[in-house]
Amino acid sequence: MTVADLLERARKQETRIATAESCTGGMVIAALTDIPGSSDVVERGFVTYSNSAKQEMLGVRKATIDAHGAVSEQVAREMAEGALDHSRATLAVSITGIAGPGGSEFKPEGQVCFALAGDGIATSSETVEFGALGRAQVRAAARDHALALLDRGLSMIAA
Repeated sequence: MTVADLLERARKQETRIATAESCTGGMVIAALTDIPGSSDVVERGFVTYSNSAKQEMLGVRKATIDAHGAVSEQVAREMAEGALDHSRATLAVSITGIAGPGGSEFKPEGQVCFALAGDGIATSSETVEFGALGRAQVRAAARDHALALLDRGLSMIAA
């Protein structure tokens, strides 16, 4: 699946896409908007690097961040759902993770949480352990995984 293919599928399904990104800093929305004509599919992208941005722009609850940390499936779910709530999109993906360098025993470098939310589908979340690949490689892997999740979401909406 190429990004152009993903956009064409979304176009045919009349699906509008939003992204909510933390550790990737807008790499997913950039990959989508690199394709000419993407404006009829891409609704908007939220880059919410700080906890306050997650709260202010997406409605992530402080209590969720306090209880689970910014890098958690719970926060990823609230980010994806918040992207839907704060846009005209019908499908949203979110990413929050530890790109590195560094991390901790409980949240190591390369741990990235994702969520997918959309009209008519249950929000799903997952954690991927990319490992200590280096910051650029973790971010690129997270971008590619998020694009694959959007592709999966399009299949779920079409079903």
